[in-house]
Amino acid sequence: MIREADVETVTVIGSGIVGLTTAWALSEAGMAVRLLDRMALGREASWAGGGILCPLHPWRYPDAVQALAWRAAVAYPELASGLAERTGIDPEWTRSGLLVLDGDAGAARIWSQRWNQPVEFGSPRELAAWEPALTPTEGSLVRLPQAAQVRNPRLLQALSGALRARGVTIREHCTVHGLRVAAGRVIALDTGEGRVSTDGPVVVAAGAWSADLVAPLGAPVPIAPVKGQMLLFEAAPGLIGHVVLKGDRYALARRDGRVLFGSTVESAGFDKQPDPAIGQQLREAAVALIPALAEAHLAAHWAGLRPGSPDGIPIIGRHPQVANLWLNAGHYRNGVLLAPASAELLADLLQGRRPALDPAPYAWPTGAS
Repeated sequence: MIREADVETVTVIGSGIVGLTTAWALSEAGMAVRLLDRMALGREASWAGGGILCPLHPWRYPDAVQALAWRAAVAYPELASGLAERTGIDPEWTRSGLLVLDGDAGAARIWSQRWNQPVEFGSPRELAAWEPALTPTEGSLVRLPQAAQVRNPRLLQALSGALRARGVTIREHCTVHGLRVAAGRVIALDTGEGRVSTDGPVVVAAGAWSADLVAPLGAPVPIAPVKGQMLLFEAAPGLIGHVVLKGDRYALARRDGRVLFGSTVESAGFDKQPDPAIGQQLREAAVALIPALAEAHLAAHWAGLRPGSPDGIPIIGRHPQVANLWLNAGHYRNGVLLAPASAELLADLLQGRRPALDPAPYAWPTGAS
């Protein structure tokens, strides 16, 4: 049973990529941190996604997502190499590029100029040179050569190892059922292992489960689970080089040749069971895009729950009425990408530092319903 009280400790609820990077940013600033999670570390959306470090069809996203995305993208190479050096676990940050097969050239050009992101345009002839394993296609191709990917399960392992080495307490399988508030402050957490008393900051970074946890305290947040299903093929290294995007479906290859293909967008509550019929649809789409996958072994099919939010803009800030309660959640399809910049912003706000980004677009909404 947990029985602890520490006014100096920041409690982070959630050990996905957002919770882990938040804990890292706070510990980097010299704060004591403990982290609680209802599951094994990082086994929800952070593990289930593809680890793409660029928004899909980035020109469709609002400025608030863009600002976080490109600040985080710049931080990732150093973060990944530093974690590899500290822990011996390589997150495999790779500048693979993003190839959009149905890109909007006009929108991409405007976006490129505004956000200073390089972009290239091509025809079916260039496709044969860029990705010869793909089925030939017609229409405009948009290539983002600077886009990268990271092997997200290894990133989660490296972060957790680095945090433990730094002395951060990580409690897995410790469900937080509720927050006890008195005089406008969280004073305790009710968990499956007992009550945890605190007078320090509490950061909710529980992904799709965040809204239910904070709802009883007023100022509810518009975060809801959005199911996504994925496939994993075992293929030879080098089959494809880019992250390849067509519509809402993407394919990417890891350094060892494993190919991930996904992902669906489903409103199914908290149901994260993979559907065999949808798995078959995904397999057919994967083979239609990359014919060589017809002969590849289908190694896995899984589903995860993204924390959906309006326009994919996360909420990063303090509760309007509870002085020591903070939220860092609602990153939708871009949790892995946005996590370092979101964590930096949260840490700056919590410590009263002037943040690098304007925090207003991410403020905890007071009129949400």
